Amino acid sequence: MPSYSSIQNYYERLVFEFINEVLIERYQDMDDEFFLDVACYALTRLPSRYMRHEIDMAFYLAPGERTEMQNQVNDSTLKAAEFIYSQRKKVANGDES
Repeated sequence: MPSYSSIQNYYERLVFEFINEVLIERYQDMDDEFFLDVACYALTRLPSRYMRHEIDMAFYLAPGERTEMQNQVNDSTLKAAEFIYSQRKKVANGDES
């Protein structure tokens, strides 16, 4: 039986990188759970793009497609952070409606 552990969603890496490079500094007061929630929320709103090796993506992406994907990731992840942050603030203020 083959091992499927080498298969991964390319968007996961892009989202994780964006969180580490941009959002951790913007949301310094938040804990690891916040960033994990942001990653999950953002990834559910992005398409899946599965690969086995990084070189596969470099070979198969059309010109400009990588930039478009990164823009989608940036937008989705920023919106996810804003949403999760606002939900946490509501709970902290006792407004869970």
